[in-house]
Amino acid sequence: MENQGIEGTELFLSPERGRGLRALRHFEVGELVFACPAYSYVLTETERGAHCEHCFNRKEDLSKCGKCKQAYYCNIDCQRGDWPMHKLECVAMCVSGENWCPSETVRLVARIIMKQRITTERTSSERLLLLKEFQAHLDKMDSEKDEMNHTDIAALHHFYSEHISNIPDDQALIELFAQVNCNGFTIEDEELSHLGSAVFPDVALMNHSCSPNVIVTYKGTVAEVRAVKEISPGEEVFNSYIDLLYPTEDRKERLLDSYFFTCQCTECTSRSKDKEKMEIRKLSSGAPEPEEIGAMVRYAKNVIEEFRRAKHYKSPSELLEMCELSQEKMGAIFADTNVYMLHMMYQAMGVCLYTQDWDGAMDYGEKIVQPYSVHYPAYSLNVASMYLKLGRLYLGLEKKTQGVKALKKALAIMEVAHGKDHHYVTEVKREIEEQK
Repeated sequence: MENQGIEGTELFLSPERGRGLRALRHFEVGELVFACPAYSYVLTETERGAHCEHCFNRKEDLSKCGKCKQAYYCNIDCQRGDWPMHKLECVAMCVSGENWCPSETVRLVARIIMKQRITTERTSSERLLLLKEFQAHLDKMDSEKDEMNHTDIAALHHFYSEHISNIPDDQALIELFAQVNCNGFTIEDEELSHLGSAVFPDVALMNHSCSPNVIVTYKGTVAEVRAVKEISPGEEVFNSYIDLLYPTEDRKERLLDSYFFTCQCTECTSRSKDKEKMEIRKLSSGAPEPEEIGAMVRYAKNVIEEFRRAKHYKSPSELLEMCELSQEKMGAIFADTNVYMLHMMYQAMGVCLYTQDWDGAMDYGEKIVQPYSVHYPAYSLNVASMYLKLGRLYLGLEKKTQGVKALKKALAIMEVAHGKDHHYVTEVKREIEEQK
């Protein structure tokens, strides 16, 4: 693969943040800063049959593995390319049958172990940072994370001990799982649907900002880093590690819990968007008391967590009812543009899409998309995916004019975030063209 753009950056030591990535030249908005192939990756099980296991290409008529009958490929070249990694799972799946159920993280770590055994030299994914140099933050692990690591280690032994000789000892595995949990990436499609998990060492080198100057998108199993702001020589290159919809305190809490640092970026110090994100409903009886607002924020956070757990065991109709009831309660204090309201609207839209209630999904999408454009930074994939979903819904409901308009708004963001030559951009252009 051509090492595009990597010569325009360098690893450096930041006094406040440790290792980071710095620009050596000017980058325009939309310009590729660098691309990084995955060191190791795994397709999520729910996408098997829809995407190639090796290149993640989405197509019909994929060919299945003749042995396990569960992995699918574009052609014999993809199957051969994936065999050094797939053979590990292929045998294990055949032995375990219906009892095969390791988590995606366990599957990824198993592949990393195999990759490390067959790779002796620095890979094209590690031009600036080696995977073994990842931070593990073992000293900051709480008992819950420690327990999760030990559960994953037990699963690795259970599903792979017969198929990987000399599995590393538990201390080495604790460190490896911690490194992957803190430095791994989720590969997503153009609508931000989960496709798989991967490690991209050079991409992991970038530090976080809630006002990032680059964005990471994926072309198959290659991560592409593009500028979403102009970057000057000597300027640090910042990615965002988290969903940026939420107010400062929520973001700080998430970053501390998952990545073990307190964010001091310009957005966190200025809190410039917090008032809009926490918009309170204007009532004829006057503004709610601070205590009432605080109580509703606590309720919102609880219901968001409750819904996250409920998705694993409640029916779609029960989930939709949860969304509607929580919006009704929060709506007494919060405006419709409040991020907690938007969160539950987004969940409701997801349920509607799952149940093929296209009108319901469209109604929620229309409420969400404009506030998203205000709350998220420029060229946000969250905004692009919402316009994309809404555009496709409009076209499916024969609302051609609105559909094309929404798709064009998605396209304007995607051409910057994904690059004009990306196959997702080509697909959206084709969808627009078909309406002429």
